[in-house]
Amino acid sequence: MLIDLFAYQDLSLLIVRIALALIFLVHGFGKIKDIKATVSGFEMMGFKPGNLWGPLVAFGEIIGGLSLLMGFYFQYGAMLLAVIILVALIWKIMKGQSLVGGFEFDLILLSTLLLLATVPAGGLYSLDAYYLQVS
Repeated sequence: MLIDLFAYQDLSLLIVRIALALIFLVHGFGKIKDIKATVSGFEMMGFKPGNLWGPLVAFGEIIGGLSLLMGFYFQYGAMLLAVIILVALIWKIMKGQSLVGGFEFDLILLSTLLLLATVPAGGLYSLDAYYLQVS
């Protein structure tokens, strides 16, 4: 006998959205808080000009994180974050990092973001779901 877990899909989507949102918001605000170090770090990694890519990624993480948190245009937010993580993942692989202790976190973030990007309305507990029901 199978347990009917489908009844909890909206709650599980909310939990996943909140978890991902917190990860990206913390990282984005950390980059903004020390923008000079962020710019320098991006330059050292080869993303030049660092004063363009550092703030762009930081704001992308914040905007995408807020989008996931609120469930507002969250598919676009998930795709924005997926692009950021895909670039980080490719960079890590090109630098010779291994899966274990290297890019496994990026891989799970990317796969989860791609999964969320294919879910309509982000579950019952999202602004998108509310907007779609009202209009």
